[in-house]
Amino acid sequence: MFFNIAEMLFILVISMTLSAQGIPKPYLTKHFDYDTFTFKTRSDWGSKPATSVRPLTLPVPYVIIHHSYTPPACQTSNQCEEAMRSMQEFHQVTRNWVDIGYNFAVGGDGVVYEGRGWTNIGAHASEYNSVSIGIVLIGDWVSSVPPAHQLQTAKKLIAKGVELGYISRNYKLIGHRQVKETECPGQALFNEISTWDRFEPNVKRKS
Repeated sequence: MFFNIAEMLFILVISMTLSAQGIPKPYLTKHFDYDTFTFKTRSDWGSKPATSVRPLTLPVPYVIIHHSYTPPACQTSNQCEEAMRSMQEFHQVTRNWVDIGYNFAVGGDGVVYEGRGWTNIGAHASEYNSVSIGIVLIGDWVSSVPPAHQLQTAKKLIAKGVELGYISRNYKLIGHRQVKETECPGQALFNEISTWDRFEPNVKRKS
């Protein structure tokens, strides 16, 4: 589906109006060209609506990597879609958050799943929520690393965020444990991301 300039301006005005009113704004990521990986929108995995949204100031200077721990690793689309619904249920019902906490998730099927998306503040790293995109790699990565295709998809997602202008070209890549007392993203995954481009080992906690 393609939009002309007038239609895109109309969508932008509506989005800004809804956001100002505290009403969840449309997720427009469907219309971007994710040519290097498979991308599933919220409607694709059967999400419930967010009860409110807060806009990010873009581009963000940080990318924060997580693991889900539970739900465990998923290998098929059905498993990964169920994992997304499970995480959203836990975050919205048990923790009483407005939505799933992460901006994006990457499944063991090598697919990117839209959470809060590129433009909305997540709930994944306390004081760093408002300055970061949070990406969770579905699974428990304490003692083993995710499959190579899952790692590569996460890297491609970050690159696409930079290309689209949502992530700063000078971004810093960090693990959740660097800004909060937690094992996340698991020792094995943390060791892995510490070898990635733009990994920042020296990050000060804000509190």
